[in-house]
Amino acid sequence: MLSVNRALALTSALLLPIAPRASAQGWVEPIRPLPRGAIEKVRSAVQVAVAGRVARVTVEEWFRNAGPVMDEGSYLYPLPGEAVFSDFSLWQGDRELKGEPMDAAQARAIYEEIVRRKRDPALIELAGHGLLRARVFPINPGETRKITLRYTQVLERVGDAWRFRYAAGTGAASRSFRLQLDSAARFGDPYSPTHRITVNRSGDHLELALADTSAAGDLELLLPLARGLVGTSLVTTRPAGEDGYFMLLLAPGRAADAQSLRRDLVAVLDVSGSMSGEKLDQAKAALVQLLGTLRPADRFRLVAFSSAVRRYADGWTEASGEHVRAAQDWVRNLQANGGTDIAGALGEAFAAAPAEGTLGVVVFLTDGMPTVGDTDPEHIADQAEHGRGAFRVFAFGIGYDVNTYVLDRLTERARGVTEYIRPGGDIEQAVGSLAIKVSSPVLTELALRADGMELYDVQPQSLPDLFAGDELVVFGRFRGTGGTEGTGAVAVTGRRNGREERFTTNAAGGEHSTNDYISQLWAARKAGALSREIRLHGPNPEVVSELKRLALRYGILTEYTSYLVQEPGVVAARRDAIAPMAPRDQAGAGAVMQSQAERRLASAISLERAADSLAVGERATLSRTQRVGGRVFVLRDGTWTDIAHGDSLQVVTVEPFSDAYFALLRALPELLKPATLEPAVLVAGRRVSVRIGTGGRETWAAGELARLVREFRG
Repeated sequence: MLSVNRALALTSALLLPIAPRASAQGWVEPIRPLPRGAIEKVRSAVQVAVAGRVARVTVEEWFRNAGPVMDEGSYLYPLPGEAVFSDFSLWQGDRELKGEPMDAAQARAIYEEIVRRKRDPALIELAGHGLLRARVFPINPGETRKITLRYTQVLERVGDAWRFRYAAGTGAASRSFRLQLDSAARFGDPYSPTHRITVNRSGDHLELALADTSAAGDLELLLPLARGLVGTSLVTTRPAGEDGYFMLLLAPGRAADAQSLRRDLVAVLDVSGSMSGEKLDQAKAALVQLLGTLRPADRFRLVAFSSAVRRYADGWTEASGEHVRAAQDWVRNLQANGGTDIAGALGEAFAAAPAEGTLGVVVFLTDGMPTVGDTDPEHIADQAEHGRGAFRVFAFGIGYDVNTYVLDRLTERARGVTEYIRPGGDIEQAVGSLAIKVSSPVLTELALRADGMELYDVQPQSLPDLFAGDELVVFGRFRGTGGTEGTGAVAVTGRRNGREERFTTNAAGGEHSTNDYISQLWAARKAGALSREIRLHGPNPEVVSELKRLALRYGILTEYTSYLVQEPGVVAARRDAIAPMAPRDQAGAGAVMQSQAERRLASAISLERAADSLAVGERATLSRTQRVGGRVFVLRDGTWTDIAHGDSLQVVTVEPFSDAYFALLRALPELLKPATLEPAVLVAGRRVSVRIGTGGRETWAAGELARLVREFRG
């Protein structure tokens, strides 16, 4: 546990200025240049109702035009995680003008026609990935306008808690927030690491509010579960005259007490010329870290590729301490040069199959597109799919020049995921999250079965493997008796340490139930899957038509649909023409963000959730392993040791709270978070490691600290 004394010392000695963020949650950008601060947010009110695992959010925000002229404003609102937009309203005095879904091109055309007559519409559309944009007009000088947004989201599972996040920002003069929970007995004491909150329990009802309405900054709430949710829960709804919808939750428990599953790991690293510098340094450190998580019963293979393909050894290598250290040294000595032979690298990665009964994992890191050998993305993806065998594939695309088509196709059916790391992003942290994830497999080869009802249109279509801290969230449709009287049962089967396990639950809810949000969440998942199919397999007109139909039927925001608000009595000509679909880029920032947005909608779990699983509860289970500051530490002989540390690295020890200690943290602020680990911590650098513990040096001679910084950062 973090020492209070050390925490206070860090806070008092190392306060750094923080740049203010742009105001959020929603904010208004003027369309034409206006005086600075002309449109300002004056008030914000958020109401959240949590039922089961689902939060229904209503946001009301008031904006005032403090400028001298009337003009149009664009209201921007970032949607969190797996959220489903419900509706949008513009208020004219006391009258609410609600939005309606329609074709995006049609809505924009109607909007422009009304704006030309200086009427009062508001159009909301998908301005970016996870971002909504509302155009409001007119905003008269001195006038205040209210905007109402409603959306639904599934809460994240973080260790033994559910998490709710709200990007409150800094722009509102007055802010209120209220969250209400049913089934309060299921939860412990709620906690916010970012704000002071008030908690009121009354019977089976729990209500949370901000203690200070002027508090700024993003709000995060953790709702601890009073007991472990090992098992399954199934919630259904069935509108009259239709097939039903279901949401299935599975928490498979932890792997702490289970026999460890042996792993066969293949790590594949791009060492082409474009990877030179910081990218390659980080990637090599990440692979060193990944190798450090292997257990003696595991095996590994290492592949490096540029214009040619190199391997560390022929066949599999046992993950003994001596072998792992030698492999880590081999990785550290890799140099960048040449082109990018992705096809050859994948062929080598799949050349040796994993052993029977092991978890075969391929970790593939690249920053570019194929330039050597087979450069046809379609052919590369097809060959990889045919040669993959039983491997799970986890790919990391570094920067914006990666071919998202190849990487997404590579992981599409491989029970893995593609993680994109933006330029300047932390590669070590991303791969460290995966290292934690694959170190504790819980259930593999999952399948879904039903008794008393037929399941179809299940999202995601291929159920992923589950690792410690994961929770599976599945949406789908059903026919039959399930959900009407609770007679239907759904079972999830999977394998844990070679044995089949079965989790069964009966349906809760049904016809005329209040679980109507399930249908929209299901539709959002399917929309994400259809968008992904269009990008990976081409714009099939039937798929595009199905995506538009789904979006309009369920009010899902996509690139094809928008919401339009207009005054009663204003009729604009309908335009039914469908704009031709623009070609999908396979590389670039847009392609990366498109892939990330589709995965957020279409996937049941994500690496981000696995990475965060240590934040609450998980540290108690994995008490000898912690992830801090993007690094993974193992408790060895009383010291939290960075698993990237090699025995060949020199170690410099610094006495906690000494003059040398504070000077070190000022010079290397990346050590701030690791420095909170007690009783001692050892952090690996490029050419030297730093240990903070008793018996270390208390002062620095002239030039010593500067030299240490250079060697630590390489």
